[in-house]
Amino acid sequence: MLDTGKLASPFYVGDVKIRNRVFLAPMSGITDLPFRQRAHAHGAGLVVSEMVASGELAKGRAGFDLRIRHSGLPVHMVQLAGREASHMAEAARIAAGEGADIIDINMGCPAKKVTGGYAGSALMLDLDHALSLIEAVVGAVEVPVTVKMRLGWDEGALNAPMLARRAEQAGVRMVTVHGRTRCQFYQGKADWRAIARVKEAVSIPVVANGDVCSPTEAAAMLDQSGADAVMIGRAHYGAPWVAGAIAAAVSGEQAANVPTTSEALADYVIAHYEDMLALYGVESGLRQARKHLGWYLDRHAVDATADRRKAILTTVDPARVIALLRDVFSRDRPSLDLRSAA
Repeated sequence: MLDTGKLASPFYVGDVKIRNRVFLAPMSGITDLPFRQRAHAHGAGLVVSEMVASGELAKGRAGFDLRIRHSGLPVHMVQLAGREASHMAEAARIAAGEGADIIDINMGCPAKKVTGGYAGSALMLDLDHALSLIEAVVGAVEVPVTVKMRLGWDEGALNAPMLARRAEQAGVRMVTVHGRTRCQFYQGKADWRAIARVKEAVSIPVVANGDVCSPTEAAAMLDQSGADAVMIGRAHYGAPWVAGAIAAAVSGEQAANVPTTSEALADYVIAHYEDMLALYGVESGLRQARKHLGWYLDRHAVDATADRRKAILTTVDPARVIALLRDVFSRDRPSLDLRSAA
């Protein structure tokens, strides 16, 4: 029988205490302030900002400050991406100045627009260069620095253990490993057992990531990888409570603040929508919110008509969108039990 108890126990990154071992993964364009606040309120052990381009932040490009703005949560963790050591160091200083408790370096993003700029998982093709970025960030701040990576660029270059070992020697306090190569993107099944080779290579904590949606899967991932914690990403689409629900389930508790009636779900989706409009402004907020509304519809309102769905995702009048959301999500659904959505 799988042991789920470890997931509920506290965790440390350096001297920063984390309340449990079920984390929300950083996701570009998704884990913004409203999303992270919700995941934390539901009980996620750690939440991480969306990826922030270090060069744009260091140059003071408008809007990038929103991504590092302090969340007001007990632990503020910011993820940085880039390829220039000077930009990474300056961005780290800016993030720490905004109150970041932990700074994560992205060496795992597989997106072509990131790897094409020799950032993200492309850094795994040149470990010497990757280490120059790590050393720059570690040297720039006093807070713990972590690294998120993949198993390697492809099956012929599974160098995550080597990168993790060198990162530890450079002062990194934790590594997260997605159990796929860059060339897999999100295809196939994450290889949790391959993460065990990273765990064997270092003495710092290792977090396993990839294909977890339930408490049983989270426990199986820990068992197969030997990791210290799990990180969950795409399972949160349309369900910001997944990590918290898993953490609660392994403690024999109910997830906190999860809507359990149709009316509560309508309130929840509308509040998320309104928070995004407040953060970004109406024009940008409408665009930013559409993907989230689409995921909520996909997951919890599959009976919505195509016309109603199109109206929700294209209407530019927030009041009209809210009225449509209220109508779609507050319809009676007797079997609604979102606490078990994880």
